[in-house]
Amino acid sequence: MKNIFLMLAIIFAIGCKDSPKVKQEVLENTDNTSLSEIDTKINDSLLLEKGKLYAQTTQKVLGKNLMLNIQKNGPLGAVAFCNEKAYPLTDSMAIVHHAKIKRVSDKPRNQNNKASKKELEYIEFFKSKINNNESYEPIVTNENGTTNFYSPIVTNTMCLNCHGVPETNIDPKVTQLLNDKYPYDEAVGYKENEVRGIWSISFKDE
Repeated sequence: MKNIFLMLAIIFAIGCKDSPKVKQEVLENTDNTSLSEIDTKINDSLLLEKGKLYAQTTQKVLGKNLMLNIQKNGPLGAVAFCNEKAYPLTDSMAIVHHAKIKRVSDKPRNQNNKASKKELEYIEFFKSKINNNESYEPIVTNENGTTNFYSPIVTNTMCLNCHGVPETNIDPKVTQLLNDKYPYDEAVGYKENEVRGIWSISFKDE
């Protein structure tokens, strides 16, 4: 019993402000839920927060370096950065977190980022939620001791410099560079607040 209260205390200590529903559910249903079910819900919420942390910290590293390259060389610098540095930086964060971290899409720029059948289903799920202005949480599944975390990557104004509509949002010089670097590029034609892909992260349960 002491372990249960200790785990509840941990959740309050590290929880994020944007995901209170999971934690609240654990507390509200205590009277009508077995201890094993409480343990499961606590574990699920901790894994959710861990997945969010991995995605957010990786995005922060990529975003910071992307902005530095844009400030130096404009959108052309962004293309060069994504082509040369995005993968190594993502891999380095995967090593830090002892996880497998990917960004995948139904319209990939790099074909190595093509979503699997299951990932495509999650992309469609997040598209539906965002298009209908419905609330959502990242998706967490568990298979044989491995947690899989999925969260949407949503476009903003800056994204459109490389992922918007050619000639409308994307400079012709950028389009030419994209064509040279990515001959099978599908990742254009987006507007703001659209799902461009998802974070697909997996890590071992502890």
